[in-house]
Amino acid sequence: MSTLPHLPEGVEWVRTTPEFTASTVPAGLLRAHRVAPGAWGVLRVLEGTVTFVEEESGVAHPLTAGESVVIPPEVPHHVEPGPDARFVVEFHR
Repeated sequence: MSTLPHLPEGVEWVRTTPEFTASTVPAGLLRAHRVAPGAWGVLRVLEGTVTFVEEESGVAHPLTAGESVVIPPEVPHHVEPGPDARFVVEFHR
């Protein structure tokens, strides 16, 4: 995933997580995990900074408020929220 993907045409929004901060982010997002088969994620940074890390390549994508990254199905990754981070993850199918 060295180049950032886009949501494919035809996918539809399913749900959005609650808003997370550095102190409320679930532990599972801080370690390697994957979006379910057939689902796409969109990490949206609302405030502060969040680094999106691709597990297989080790490439880190620092994101700031207003930026987002598309997460394809089954791609191992984790997030590293900054102390001032506020973010959500949207899911699409």
